[in-house]
Amino acid sequence: MDYAKETGGAAGTVLIPMRFVWPCGGRSVFLCGSFTGWSGHYPMTPVEGCPTVFQTICNLPPGYHQYKFIVDGEWRHDENQPSMSGNYGTVNTVLLSGESDYVPAILSPQMHSGSNMDVDNEAFQRLLQVRVSDGTLREALPRVSEADLEVSRHRIGVFLSTHMAYELLPESGKVIALDVDLPVKQAFHIMHEQGIPMAPLWDFCKGQFVGVLSALDFILIIKELGSHGSNLTDEELETHTISAWKEAKLYLNRQIDVKGRAFPRQLVHAGPDENLKDVVLKILQNNVATVPVIHSSSGDALCPQLLHLASLSGILKCICRYFRHSSGSLPMLQLPVCALPLGTWVPRIGEPNQRPLAMLRPSASLASALTLLVQAQVSSIPIVDENDSLLDVYSRSDITALAKDKVYTHINLEEMTIHQALQLGQEPHSPYGFSSIRCHMCLQSDPLHKVIERLAQPGVRRLIVVEAGSKRVEGIITLSDIFRFFLG
Repeated sequence: MDYAKETGGAAGTVLIPMRFVWPCGGRSVFLCGSFTGWSGHYPMTPVEGCPTVFQTICNLPPGYHQYKFIVDGEWRHDENQPSMSGNYGTVNTVLLSGESDYVPAILSPQMHSGSNMDVDNEAFQRLLQVRVSDGTLREALPRVSEADLEVSRHRIGVFLSTHMAYELLPESGKVIALDVDLPVKQAFHIMHEQGIPMAPLWDFCKGQFVGVLSALDFILIIKELGSHGSNLTDEELETHTISAWKEAKLYLNRQIDVKGRAFPRQLVHAGPDENLKDVVLKILQNNVATVPVIHSSSGDALCPQLLHLASLSGILKCICRYFRHSSGSLPMLQLPVCALPLGTWVPRIGEPNQRPLAMLRPSASLASALTLLVQAQVSSIPIVDENDSLLDVYSRSDITALAKDKVYTHINLEEMTIHQALQLGQEPHSPYGFSSIRCHMCLQSDPLHKVIERLAQPGVRRLIVVEAGSKRVEGIITLSDIFRFFLG
């Protein structure tokens, strides 16, 4: 049967006029969805001057809706709109806020995810446009209800609490650990050659893992020597073992308690039977990138076994895989990231008390980049031109590129530019399948599900939010941001 455009509803229910568009032609087109019980349908009419574009307006209650089109007697869905798998195959989805003064147009180009700096100009139009009473168009951000948000967070929390760290272990692979008595020089070159940003440390005397050597350690080492007007020489790196360097440098291996007393930093690790929520909390609370998963046997004859390096990326991949065919149970995944309280954004005019986003020009010195990484406590810095358009990213792990041809022995941190430093690591190498793409980007209009799918890829720790076309940096969304948002 046909549905009239004025839908009924319970007394007091606010109905919102919603414009649906089918842009792919046909002779007869109808709209059908959860709001019709999947049995009724709305007839759609061609747009004047565009015979291949069909539209209809329906009055719908606020909330989450699914819909499809019947085109010439066949079920179809719009591939350019958010979709999910449901009882009726692949269906489109829409979330309506409680406001009633607009008619959202469900028609927008799709952003194509591609290579290094590929952002479609027209993708920026994916922000919903609304027509207000005076006939003008303005942008509208859908709002997520507190109920939907809590339901989504609860379901993710249940998943994390009921799945264990051993589920993160790949079917095959290897984890590189370093002897704590290894010379710093050798460790530096191993990390560069293997393309790894960190490695657990093994102490043979103690028979246990005692810490992690990361790219941040090398940044602090280089900055310390640079502060004394010294380059990092082969002799210094050969003389100092990892353990000796960490013992000598208080800030490298100590934490300060509330009374100002220094105490040794303990290795943050997890057992294979710990649930994923506890692993996530360890990563977030200790501000580390990975947590070694270590199996310790009660028998004295067996040494602890290093099974895996658990990361937020790997855990997010598990979440995506688990909810892949039931994403409708997480309504917040369909919302654009700009409508959600996550990420660090460039302050807009008139917005006070917002944390500034750290960015640098390619002509800035390497010393300034290393200082900013440490002081701002960030893992990467967008490198932008004079218009704040994204050119590249300098990350902590890029410091290992200085091991190439022993560049560290003949550079001056104040004289080397970020551009020159980035050129050192231009040769792509990905021994463990890590992406060689450096600039991973998204738009503020991208739905959350698309953002987390990109962040779940190996080696991706953050997405730079850019303006389509100009690639002007608007913000950064990191793995930590996502999980802090998930856990509330």
